[in-house]
Amino acid sequence: MRQVMKKIMAVVAATTLSISLTACSSTRGDDDASGKSEEGSNPGGLVGVSMPTKSLERWNRDGAHLKENLESDGYNVSLQYADNKVEQQISQIQNMINEDPDVLVVASIDGSALGPVLDQAKAQGITVFAYDRLILDTESVDYYATFDNYQVGQLQGQYIESTLGLDEGEEGPFNFEPFSGSPDDNNARFFFEGAWDVLQPYIESGVLEVPSGKDPKSVDDWQSIGIQAWMAPAAQSEMETRLNSFYQDKKVDAVLAPNDALALGISQALESDGYGEDDWPVLTGQDADQSSVQNIIAGKQTMTVWKDTRALGDQVAKMVDQIIRGDEVEVNDTESYDNGEIVVPSYLLTPIVITEDNVESELVDSGFYSAEDLGL
Repeated sequence: MRQVMKKIMAVVAATTLSISLTACSSTRGDDDASGKSEEGSNPGGLVGVSMPTKSLERWNRDGAHLKENLESDGYNVSLQYADNKVEQQISQIQNMINEDPDVLVVASIDGSALGPVLDQAKAQGITVFAYDRLILDTESVDYYATFDNYQVGQLQGQYIESTLGLDEGEEGPFNFEPFSGSPDDNNARFFFEGAWDVLQPYIESGVLEVPSGKDPKSVDDWQSIGIQAWMAPAAQSEMETRLNSFYQDKKVDAVLAPNDALALGISQALESDGYGEDDWPVLTGQDADQSSVQNIIAGKQTMTVWKDTRALGDQVAKMVDQIIRGDEVEVNDTESYDNGEIVVPSYLLTPIVITEDNVESELVDSGFYSAEDLGL
């Protein structure tokens, strides 16, 4: 039966070359030989989900919520975490392919390392879905869902701009230290580019000064200040080095931290160096991790960009269901995400700035955290 289905798939694919970008790229769910139900009933099926690591809070939330969503839709889910090890993720994906799922959902560790194993998935008729991180340098990826990552960086840059009063003509100079994310994470470039488009003009004019000299001269150099694997201890060590080497007689006024893990390490370095309520710098973040939200409440981080991973999981589950049913797959961007081989049809969600002023209204009232979680 499986072979009959594959042959029918090939015929269908050959006659639908003009299909639109928003149409389903896999017809595995359309064939009665698959044993799946007709439209309107639950089709069932297997979905493989590969997440990078359990060491960051957000990936635990993402994996658990997506699994819950898919299972509530009637799908079987194979969820694996790869401990931030590329070879482990490749091995886990290979094992999932051997189970012949309908869809593979992959949040990559290294977006450029998965092409060969995903080529195998594609050859087997499995739809490949890039989750939050774009998969690079391969045609074997069908869809991508994420938050608007450039906007995340824009929000961070704009927060620094407005808090220091740069947009109102404050002349400074203000001491500023930028960080970027893991060099092997394609999203990190989008975060940095969004922030840098706001902040670099102030560096060029001298309103922002970077005493460490670690200000990339262009967006293309973002990896030069990247923190591998988004590790908080590495960010802490780097910030300690900058403070010890360049801030003996001055204070830092603002730090661009692209996510909460890095912000946590940077805040620990600042605290160890004697920074307190009176001279704490503007410190950005992303993900609304519990520890960072608690730091915001305590005045040790000034903002985070919240990407409600529940909304991402809901959208991805919806798109997976559309794929398996053979329905039109909802996307809202068919231009922005060129992975080096193809432009991947994408769905982008909108992030939200969280500060001390809206922690309760956004995070608690929405049920993302309880008041008790945050010590409120």
